[in-house]
Amino acid sequence: MEGKYIYCIIEAEENKTFGNLGIGCREDELHTVCFRDIAAVVSDSPIINYTVSRKNTLAHEKAIEEVMKEHTVLPVRFATVTEDEERIKRILEKEYDRFKDLLSRMEDKKELGLKAIFKEDTIYKDILEKYKDLRILQEKMVTVPPQKMYFQKVKIGEMVESALQKEKELHKKDILDTITPLAAETKINSSYYELMILNASFLVEKSNEAEFDQKVDRLGLKYDNKIKFKYVSEIPPFNFVNISIEL
Repeated sequence: MEGKYIYCIIEAEENKTFGNLGIGCREDELHTVCFRDIAAVVSDSPIINYTVSRKNTLAHEKAIEEVMKEHTVLPVRFATVTEDEERIKRILEKEYDRFKDLLSRMEDKKELGLKAIFKEDTIYKDILEKYKDLRILQEKMVTVPPQKMYFQKVKIGEMVESALQKEKELHKKDILDTITPLAAETKINSSYYELMILNASFLVEKSNEAEFDQKVDRLGLKYDNKIKFKYVSEIPPFNFVNISIEL
């Protein structure tokens, strides 16, 4: 049975197309379904439950990124499929005020992503130099009897972990203090790596993007020997809008 896969909501009064980027490897065309001055960007699709696979999620994201080149977008949650265009128009009518408010909030803004990760070959060396008690304990290891070696290693490991956490918090604060004043909204995401200092998304006015870029560049120069930064600027605002449509 055929239906419509919904990617995002935009402002549009006329029917538009965005290329053959539909999910599912069928090259279905992205097109709009309009209600008044807003529209859902959709493609034809079988009515199925799409699995969360790399292929499917990339197709979903790539479609939204293409639309984002011309429009402010409200991403719709992955794998939202409905029966037909009439159902979509009813959804747009019902949610019209909410979608308009969100489009206004997101207008002339973009999501920027920043990850900051300690360089392993330097951070532990820096910790030993900075934390005197830890350095002394490490140096005494050569004199520790074999039967006490295990407990000494455990103690050193705990001290290193504590020192690493302190360093992460210290550098995280400096990074955020530098760039959050330029963001309209900030979302701190989970860190998935022990050396990761920060995994964050920023909703930034396009007029502030150049200055935001400069601040990130300066942080990169400031911490060049200690921290690796990964900065992404061309992504849909998934962290600030991810519309769930009840079907």
